[in-house]
Amino acid sequence: MPMTGETIENGTIVVHEGKITAIGATVALSEGTEVRDATGKVILPGIVDTHSHIGQVQGADRSAPIQPDVRAMDAINPKDKSLEKARAGGVTFANVMPGSGHLMSGQTFYMKLRRGDFIEDVAVRDDDGKMLGGMKMANGTNSIRDNAGWPGTRAKSAALVRAKFIDAKPYCDGKKEKRDLAKDALCEIMAGERLVHFHTHRADDIMTVLRLRDEFGFKVLIQHGMESGDIADRIAAAGIPVSHILVDAPGGKLEAMNSRITSAGDLEKAGVLVSLHSDDPIVDSRMMFRQAALAVRGGMTREGALRALTINPAKQVGLDDRIGSLEVGKDADLLVMDGDPLSIYTKLLETWVEGDLVWDRSNPEQAAFATGGEGTASNGRSMHHLDLEAHAMENDQ
Repeated sequence: MPMTGETIENGTIVVHEGKITAIGATVALSEGTEVRDATGKVILPGIVDTHSHIGQVQGADRSAPIQPDVRAMDAINPKDKSLEKARAGGVTFANVMPGSGHLMSGQTFYMKLRRGDFIEDVAVRDDDGKMLGGMKMANGTNSIRDNAGWPGTRAKSAALVRAKFIDAKPYCDGKKEKRDLAKDALCEIMAGERLVHFHTHRADDIMTVLRLRDEFGFKVLIQHGMESGDIADRIAAAGIPVSHILVDAPGGKLEAMNSRITSAGDLEKAGVLVSLHSDDPIVDSRMMFRQAALAVRGGMTREGALRALTINPAKQVGLDDRIGSLEVGKDADLLVMDGDPLSIYTKLLETWVEGDLVWDRSNPEQAAFATGGEGTASNGRSMHHLDLEAHAMENDQ
């Protein structure tokens, strides 16, 4: 299932040095080629997760509401067991976010789920070797607090963000007395060099995102967008993509109370480039195909749901020339399954990243990460929402 063309029956994929060099129903193999027989199996691209917190990224630092200089990469442990679970779920790329609770939480980290000991081993890099990532921003209730210097209303949240960008403009235009790491990142955003991943739920908050985009000209990907289906036509007219999430119990967050499983289908019908993400640990990385199946139940096309896990998110993060589909020249990020990817009865058998087998169900130790149990939990408690939990406790007192 290439995702950019018709399904290939009884096909062959040739991989060399981490790249796909041939794919089709009539591929000739050179003498001495190592062959792995996947007869009767389904092969499709690895999952591209545009919003995740795997690797024990810590929660929000409370020193300031806007922290563009903070880097998620400095808090990621690539040997954390959450990466093993993601591999067991078929995730081969993850946009790992800083913790929640800010207007701007910091720089995200684009990760390949290779096996590696250090953050440098799993980084996605550009042609110059620079490690890639975006910027996480948020509105709504995420950053509203009683603390001095923090916004107490939605209106103040938008005002603080606008002021920060305006303050950075002279610096971006070359008036630099000394280097400012925060302003460096803001300049990258306004120059379109760093994609903004904007956490937003309600329709009115999404419209605020569109106004900020229009004012400052940054590239943006709407993250979550629980009410995005209600304004799908407006989002489509603005040309903004959406990375959506379907959760079983939205009651844990008031902003998500109006979420519905029809939103992804509504966005697709409106012509929005839509993907699905995990926000792991909010939705376990192993449940991505289940999300896609629920999206189909809600009205999304079957093809659209599978593309929402693969080529669509690859396009959203600007890496569709490398990942998201099975094509010659692209990374050999492959999943081998024993049936229909959207069936509850289907098992993922193997996960490959750049031609390397990184998860194998036939290996008992690795297979355990597909189902959970003793020894498969994260190396420590997830820090993603610890700050928000503490904030909620403060408000309850």
